[in-house]
Amino acid sequence: MNILQSLSPPNGLRVIVTAGAAGIGRAIATGFLEAGARVHVCDIDTDAVAAARAAGFAAMQCDAADPDQSRAFFDAARADMGGFDMVIANAGIAGPTGKIADIDEAAWDRTQEVNLRGAYLAARFTADDLIASQGGYIAISSVAGRLGFGLRTPYAASKWGVVGLVKSLAVELGPKGVRANAVLPGIVKGPRIERVISARAQELGQSYAETEKQNLEKVALRRMVAPEDIAAMCLFLATPGGANITGQALSVCGGVEAL
Repeated sequence: MNILQSLSPPNGLRVIVTAGAAGIGRAIATGFLEAGARVHVCDIDTDAVAAARAAGFAAMQCDAADPDQSRAFFDAARADMGGFDMVIANAGIAGPTGKIADIDEAAWDRTQEVNLRGAYLAARFTADDLIASQGGYIAISSVAGRLGFGLRTPYAASKWGVVGLVKSLAVELGPKGVRANAVLPGIVKGPRIERVISARAQELGQSYAETEKQNLEKVALRRMVAPEDIAAMCLFLATPGGANITGQALSVCGGVEAL
């Protein structure tokens, strides 16, 4: 195999993407499908699940933070595909925006449940499959998983936790042939970041345009990244060329050094 060939995922990979029916997850699922993989996705949004099914994906409604629903999804996907080669734990929410003194316990807990517990459950319910296939686990963290993020403490705490989870999985499962990495998106184009910027603008008492400009001034390339950029990194980690990358927190962010 030459170097160029090593940059293509093997045909027929069995892939899971949680929260894979829309946004970043849908881009990741689409990328793997285009690479010849068999892909199962889940999503909490029933409309997104219906749209994914209409587009030809194997999709199931599931709250990735719920142990029973999560187990049922992985069991169904396993019954169909016989196991997994790549598992991408993508489920996440933005959580509340506000001063730490104003964030209540329910909002804090829900952010940790979806962002961190969801990633843990995906690893828990697929570890044996990945050992059997010598496969790979990817969790979608955030640049907020390597930087402080004022007014977004629940989100940042959960995303730092995801990086710790991945680094620990890499140590635990590496001797059994399993790779585990985190991908850290920066400011990703789409409706979700628009909601985040709107909430932060309101908290700061300034306009959306001013808040967006301030955010991009902290990005070296002065631009947002696309969901497809995140998908491309996930695909690379599934290639022979990425076979010796594990325990890493890989930023795809345009050079974000502050939030």
